[in-house]
Amino acid sequence: MAFVNEWLFSFPLQLACMNMKKFSILFLALFWCSALVSRAATVDTLSVYSKAMQKETRCVVIVPKGAEANALPVLYLLHGLGGNHQSWLQIKPELPRLADEMQMLIVCPNGGLRSWYLDSPIDSSFRYETYMIQELIPYIDSHFSTVKTREGRAIAGLSMGGHGSLFLAIRHSEVFGAACSTSGSVDLLKKTFSWKYKEMILGDTICCKENWVSNSVMTIADELQPGQLAIHIDCGTEDDLYMPNKRLHEKWGAMGIEHAYIEGPGRHDAAYWNRSIDPILLFVHRFFEKK
Repeated sequence: MAFVNEWLFSFPLQLACMNMKKFSILFLALFWCSALVSRAATVDTLSVYSKAMQKETRCVVIVPKGAEANALPVLYLLHGLGGNHQSWLQIKPELPRLADEMQMLIVCPNGGLRSWYLDSPIDSSFRYETYMIQELIPYIDSHFSTVKTREGRAIAGLSMGGHGSLFLAIRHSEVFGAACSTSGSVDLLKKTFSWKYKEMILGDTICCKENWVSNSVMTIADELQPGQLAIHIDCGTEDDLYMPNKRLHEKWGAMGIEHAYIEGPGRHDAAYWNRSIDPILLFVHRFFEKK
């Protein structure tokens, strides 16, 4: 605010004759500009080498202003099929501002075009579970001031990334304390346009059906214990993946697994995800504050 006050006091005296309404608008504009100057997240694109896959991988890291002074919690935010590390910034350009407001690091990895964030049993070049857990998270923790426990880590994603977030969190609840999915591909055996891409990393369902079953969130959901994770899932009612998500919600309800569940109008598109990420961020923020 210092530069605003200096500007105002050095302004010519005729300012006093300015219409008061115009002055108020001008002052408010200057106030918010000063707030943006004094508090603005940094958006970096990093390259992280994956020894497991023997290649460089990219990720976007959104670092809130003042992060160097505090150990901050981290949200890993996963993209969908055909996306990349920049997808979430394109869907939700306000992410840096929200990271600032909620004081959390947001990491958007590049999970490959069709990885489902798992280690492929048929293609050794797809080892994204190993990459996420054993390589990317240790890299982030060693290069940024982070809360290095499950209480300070959450994971979320859309579509393929929704599968990835729940899959990784259930299998590695010692790493993540909260998991969120929006429009998640939670049942790999659900026939959609992505079927052929799943065959590329799992094999076909005739010879390799067990690969599909054992790597599906709908299957490993049975392993979850009450209180093991803070969970949020949502899906639009006009989405082809609506019914699998509703079945997952009902399964966990019958198992006594507490979780947040939202359904409402929406398709499998960026317009829906632009809205759905807001309650997810709030859910994660509250989890971090509680812990």
